[in-house]
Amino acid sequence: MPEYYPVMLDVRDRVAIVVGGNEVAAQKAASLSASGARVTALGPAFCDELLQQAEAGQVTLRRKTYEPGDLAGAFVVVAVAESPDLVKAIWAETQQRGQLVNIVDVPAYCTFILPSILRREQLTIAVSTEGASPGLAKRIRQELEAYFPLAYGPYLRLAALARARLRESGVSYEQRDAFFADFFASDVLAQLIKGNTTGATSIAADLLRRYGVAVAADTLDAGLAEEKEFSRRGA
Repeated sequence: MPEYYPVMLDVRDRVAIVVGGNEVAAQKAASLSASGARVTALGPAFCDELLQQAEAGQVTLRRKTYEPGDLAGAFVVVAVAESPDLVKAIWAETQQRGQLVNIVDVPAYCTFILPSILRREQLTIAVSTEGASPGLAKRIRQELEAYFPLAYGPYLRLAALARARLRESGVSYEQRDAFFADFFASDVLAQLIKGNTTGATSIAADLLRRYGVAVAADTLDAGLAEEKEFSRRGA
């Protein structure tokens, strides 16, 4: 069996159809919605979580049993299907339409599989066993949570701000790479873990000055807050 080719898929403002109405379907719908997809869940009945997502405007519900033709317009399809006939029907339609499809726990009828994901804002860590043991992938991801605390969110935002300043100032790629080696080795992350944003931005500002980029720590601090608000709004 060939190894899977890992990708990061942009589903923003694309149509995603989730076939199924149980808790697993709700998890898949929530994940797609959080990534910006326009999600429709299709099923004869829906769990409380999906009903709540619909009330919040995160998903559109179609209360009906799947029939061929229901997947028209979808960029990606995720199905929770226990019936072999249903699995084969969904697979046949998605293949006819050239759609990406994942049928949960039936890897033979998937054009992609979903890893266990750890997110820290812009940092995404995906753990996959290529379908061999999703439960083990989940536990590996849970162990990684201790190594990548929530502070990695602002850490990446601050790194992005620094990168933008370096590029605007014409600092070469080689020097930018050297800067991030110093940034990684510094106490920026340690300060953020402590909740000391001011200390982190002061260190970053000092590092930037070493590379010929003059920027005040409070400017970086304000930029961090703006980036957080920008991400929160999903802009």
